[in-house]
Amino acid sequence: MSVNNEKILLRMENIEKNFPGVKALDGVSLTVRAGTVHALMGENGAGKSTLMKCLFGVYEKDGGHIYLEGNEVNFRNSKEALESGVAMVHQELNQALKRSVMDNMWLGRFPTVAPFVPITDEKKMYSATKEVFDRLGIDVDPKITMGKLAVARRQIVEIAKAVSYNSKIIVFDEPTSSLTEEEVAHLFRIIKMLKENGCGIIYISHKMSEILEISDDVTIMRDGRLIATRPASELTTDEIIKLMVGRELTNRYPAKTNKPAGEKLRVEHFTGEYNKVSDVSFTARKGEILGVAGLGGSGRTQLLDLLFGTATLREGRMFLDGNQIRNRNSREAIRHGFAYLTEERKANGIFGILNIRENAVISSLGKYRTGPFLSKGKMSAATEWCIKSMHVKTPSQETKIRSLSGGNQQKVILGRWLLTDPDVLLLDEPTRGIDVGAKYEIYQLIIELAARGKTVIMISSEMPELLGVCDRIMVMSGGRLAGEVDAQTATQEDIMTLAAKFA
Repeated sequence: MSVNNEKILLRMENIEKNFPGVKALDGVSLTVRAGTVHALMGENGAGKSTLMKCLFGVYEKDGGHIYLEGNEVNFRNSKEALESGVAMVHQELNQALKRSVMDNMWLGRFPTVAPFVPITDEKKMYSATKEVFDRLGIDVDPKITMGKLAVARRQIVEIAKAVSYNSKIIVFDEPTSSLTEEEVAHLFRIIKMLKENGCGIIYISHKMSEILEISDDVTIMRDGRLIATRPASELTTDEIIKLMVGRELTNRYPAKTNKPAGEKLRVEHFTGEYNKVSDVSFTARKGEILGVAGLGGSGRTQLLDLLFGTATLREGRMFLDGNQIRNRNSREAIRHGFAYLTEERKANGIFGILNIRENAVISSLGKYRTGPFLSKGKMSAATEWCIKSMHVKTPSQETKIRSLSGGNQQKVILGRWLLTDPDVLLLDEPTRGIDVGAKYEIYQLIIELAARGKTVIMISSEMPELLGVCDRIMVMSGGRLAGEVDAQTATQEDIMTLAAKFA
């Protein structure tokens, strides 16, 4: 199919959206051409996801016009958008984890054995799923339960689902936040195929290298306003950052002020009962930032689950300050001074129906008692510290956390754990879906905590982040510890070599 790059698939003109106390979108316009990737960039809370939700029918816009192939549209819900050729891969996955992969693929449009016969044709659904997966080079069993897949594999399935609608416009909202480099390369091959078929891609990401690699056009937003739209070929990383944050950001990583001292944590022969972690031993020092690298499925997250007691330990011992302890559940882990920022905010991080104050103090409620009652004043003061120190963009403490951007939700959860005053902080992808300016603030906070003698164990899929922030990096492969490197002298190639050792 030949593609005319001047054909306009989508025009959004002067879009307005208001929330209580916040003007989320202030006259934002966006134009997407056929067969191109249009990057949408901005800090957390800039309005990127809100703009896309107005397009997709999740939010009702308060003003402006949307034209799809020249015809004005106003989708009332996501079903209308999908049926009209607009699909969206959301940053926060919303899947039926107890149903099969193919059930999730065709949810709301199950193939039936005959017209007007409401009986699902399982064979047809299986073959249709296989056809999409084969076309995209995805190696996932359509019959496997969705919840058994790692987050990265579930993300790939969600991308396949969007493609299965044969959409004219596909929105990718932070699609690589959970993907390894190999999976990112696979996604880019899929995007290239979609471009060649004339699809228009809207790509939201905070990863500068990705944007400059795959984008044709770049639109930058700040505080709900359009700042600039330019060809990607005319932009550099530094120019994008300056447009996003409104200032120069010369250093990507803060200066390291922490000085690792004696042993804080020792783990001996950790093996999981129901996960792939096998015979892992390591030590972590006071004031140290210990990175954990590895490919998808390497056991990184499962190791942290064992440390925090949210996964069952088959064998192994753990020592804190020389004393043997065991975290059989999260309550014991918190009592022993552990905190755990999980990878999946929506599934096991935030309490979406609760406000920011309730989310911030929920792990340290004992601190806010006055007699038998909780003191709202004490809780409000703690939450105010959390909002200010973490630079959370919110109208008030009463705001429901689910209405914040993903990055601001992440800041609240990190603040929640800091309020417990932990000795050992476990961080799983702490900057996932966070903009470059906010990332710097998170890095600074991590280094300051380590400088105060805290022990930080940090998983990241971004190797430059591990090399820029950590003191040492241990590399997981196939559930085992493949080795460790000094972050000051190691290269990305060193890490990748170890990551592939048992894969």
